[in-house]
Amino acid sequence: MALNPNCSLIAVVGGKGGVGKSIFAANLTAAMTAELRVPVLLIDCDTKSAGDQNIITGLKPVKTLRELSNATTTLASTPLQQLVAQHPSGFSYLGAVRGPDEILAISSENLSKIIEFFSRSFKFIIVDCGNDLGPIQYSILQDATAITIVTTPEILVVQQTQRLINELLTNTYPKEMFQLVINKFGSNGLQPQVIAQHLGVIPIGVIPSDENTAMASLVQSKPFVVTNPKSPISAAYFDFVRKLSSGPLQKLKSLQKPKPAIAGSASTEVVASNGNPNGYDNYTLMKLRVHSELIRTIDLKKILAEANNSESKEKEVRAKTQRDISVIVDKEAPDFAREDRQRLVKEVLEEALGLGPLEDMLADPSITEIMVNGAGKIFVEKAGRVQLSGIKFTSNDHLRRIIERIVTPLGRQINNATPYVDARLKDGSRVNAVIEPLAIDGPALTIRKFKKGGISPQKYIDYGSATTNMLDFLRISVEYGYNVVISGGTGSGKTSLLNMISQFIPSHERVITVEDAAELQMMQEHVVRLETRPPSMEGTNAVTIRDLIKNALRMRPDRIVVGETRDGAALDMLQAMNTGHDGSMTTTHANSPRECVARLETLVMMSGLELPLRAIREQIAGAVDLIVQIVRLSDGSRKIISITEVVGMQGDVISLAEIFRYKETGYDKNRKSLGQFQATGTVPSFVQEIKDKGGHVSMEIFSNEVPKATVAAIIPPKKVG
Repeated sequence: MALNPNCSLIAVVGGKGGVGKSIFAANLTAAMTAELRVPVLLIDCDTKSAGDQNIITGLKPVKTLRELSNATTTLASTPLQQLVAQHPSGFSYLGAVRGPDEILAISSENLSKIIEFFSRSFKFIIVDCGNDLGPIQYSILQDATAITIVTTPEILVVQQTQRLINELLTNTYPKEMFQLVINKFGSNGLQPQVIAQHLGVIPIGVIPSDENTAMASLVQSKPFVVTNPKSPISAAYFDFVRKLSSGPLQKLKSLQKPKPAIAGSASTEVVASNGNPNGYDNYTLMKLRVHSELIRTIDLKKILAEANNSESKEKEVRAKTQRDISVIVDKEAPDFAREDRQRLVKEVLEEALGLGPLEDMLADPSITEIMVNGAGKIFVEKAGRVQLSGIKFTSNDHLRRIIERIVTPLGRQINNATPYVDARLKDGSRVNAVIEPLAIDGPALTIRKFKKGGISPQKYIDYGSATTNMLDFLRISVEYGYNVVISGGTGSGKTSLLNMISQFIPSHERVITVEDAAELQMMQEHVVRLETRPPSMEGTNAVTIRDLIKNALRMRPDRIVVGETRDGAALDMLQAMNTGHDGSMTTTHANSPRECVARLETLVMMSGLELPLRAIREQIAGAVDLIVQIVRLSDGSRKIISITEVVGMQGDVISLAEIFRYKETGYDKNRKSLGQFQATGTVPSFVQEIKDKGGHVSMEIFSNEVPKATVAAIIPPKKVG
């Protein structure tokens, strides 16, 4: 909520306790009232306040921030004298709390509303923010015209003040806002020029040490600029007020004034006509300039290498780089509005250390897929619908740098010799990139986001993707070691479904996962994850899915889970299923269970072994127990449309028996798919085997009635002995 433009808000902070920040704020308020003869309000907003300002000013709050925050009546309906206390010297006061028994608890939103209300009645508002900056203090700083930082000439205090300045710079506050005051200055302390050199901020005020005057004022509960205005310490306050009000405040207020829209303004045309071949607007040109200056002044490759070492190091490097960018922005774009400045710092940081325009989209949980078709077009998938985002990369070179940043830490490479790559992000999201010359219109990047923790069985039911009966049947099948192939088209949710049903694997079993790019999130404790390796620059040392499946057989697995079967590895997977690794699972691309069988036949033929077709079909019939078909419907929803048992061979044909199906009946007025899940009445042939092992299979599962058991009761996997 914006302040009245006629009001200046001065936030007073200290880098360490004991610097005299609260006494400074009270005396500054009194000095400003006497010197400028305008309405001034002092607000105590120190989270750790025990009512200190009540004692320093000698005022009992009429209302406190805590009380105003909880008030049921509007501030506008209450006379000002019933809200703030009036000091005999002329300034007004609003306390944080009434005493040490109370705690200042107030939301940032309510505090902003209170400050905005008082800005209509006062020319200056001085806020004592304390030493610890939290959400409510930052909401004050966000609206502040200036931030007065109080320090003392002691090395430890100066060090803590440096920490505070670094924190403010990291949060993108311009250094111009910082008005440094050296309090308690004496002959034995550090000299102002030494402090200025250390902090990188020139002091605007030096307050001499005068313990006698300060202690006397505390005893009297009166600011010393009121009781002793002619003393040297009071004179320093009046001098500070004159310096602050004569120039810096007016200049600082302009930082808050909204600027004309940078992008798309008339200046854009001027830039384009003045020889800018890309037609960049002023904001983009400034971003390029700041990024270029950042690369010139620091070793970005070294910083990126450090950031990849550990999470703690990454945070440290990120904070330091953000401070460096803030300093460059202050130098290159001093006239930018604060909102534009914060945006500029954020975007340059994301392009320097992160993934640039992709960062916000990756953080948005509603976006499930990101598709970049060259620098100018970024499409996203939301709620199953693909739409143009309106966000762009600066250039194709910029996009290519981001792609390289994704794949390089993973040991992958993308260049003219290897112009496409599969990779994954830290959160498990799958990445595919293709660059020129294969991608004609510029680099193409596809990111399929992966939800942390996967999708629970209950969510499948809530989304309408399956029924309780279907999931109960899948749980029993997986639990008792029947081999499952998940079939579906691209983007249908095969991997998510594989993740979900893998939760049903008994916790005591040893599971080996094999993937091209690790995406599976197994919940069991005894899991070994294997990932393929692409060939080196010389075209050697590649490790394929087939290699890993063969190796997994030597690792004493109870089950093998292959992320996706797409080549001759299908033969190795089928052989693993046929050689005692019951309960193994994989996915493949197909649009129906029958097509899935044909797909597996084709993939086995790609193995290079000249096997007769009947032998291949016998392998499939003997290995695969269930085919789970999942599809993405035209309305964007994903549903398990069939669960089919592979019964065996009838002559030369593999026999299939559908157990559950989804029957689509039409669409509603919003083009949302309508239909119902049905049990076909077929009871799987292996039900008797489960019963022989001591398992219980309710026949209600294979009817179209909802069982009494809730899904919550069927989810926890049981140990199968």
